Amino acid sequence: MTIAEQKTALRKERLAVRDALPPVERIEKSLSIASHGLDALSFQTGTVISGFLPIRSEVDLRPLMAQLRDMGARLCVPVILDKQTIVFRELVRGAELVPGTFDTFGPGPDAAELDPQIMLVPLSVFDARGDRIGYGGGYYDRAIDRLHQKGLRPALIGIAFDCQEVASVPDEPHDVRLDAVLTESGYRRFGGKPSL
Repeated sequence: MTIAEQKTALRKERLAVRDALPPVERIEKSLSIASHGLDALSFQTGTVISGFLPIRSEVDLRPLMAQLRDMGARLCVPVILDKQTIVFRELVRGAELVPGTFDTFGPGPDAAELDPQIMLVPLSVFDARGDRIGYGGGYYDRAIDRLHQKGLRPALIGIAFDCQEVASVPDEPHDVRLDAVLTESGYRRFGGKPSL
């Protein structure tokens, strides 16, 4: 089995487990994630933090994002431009959200495009080393690479439920490890990147 096939199998398996979580349990776990995130994340006022608006059975980050905004963060969320590219548009209170690809919603084209300093990254699978599997489109990998090409090194924090962890994620040379993961059990660091 190739690495790509292994990743596809792990993605399918872990997303099925996540999908099976009852909605009430997902809400409770999302609130725990918000609480742990507030305890763990330290940043300066004006720091640009990318979150995401939930689709399907993802963690609902909106409670955490609202509290980060109240603490002075400048929020943005990913918007898919085409089959290769996402940008991060500023999410301001009261702004209209427009429908996008894959049943997503996000700020419209008039919203400012920002470069995140902290990225709260959705994923399907992660392991104890900080390796992750996304949803298969490579959008975040390319977005992170573009930021690196600009000389930017955002802190990468995976957002998931505990049930999405596996013993080992097969990694490839282009894969970028997470600095930390945030689940309902708490915040776990993988690297030595300092808080912003």
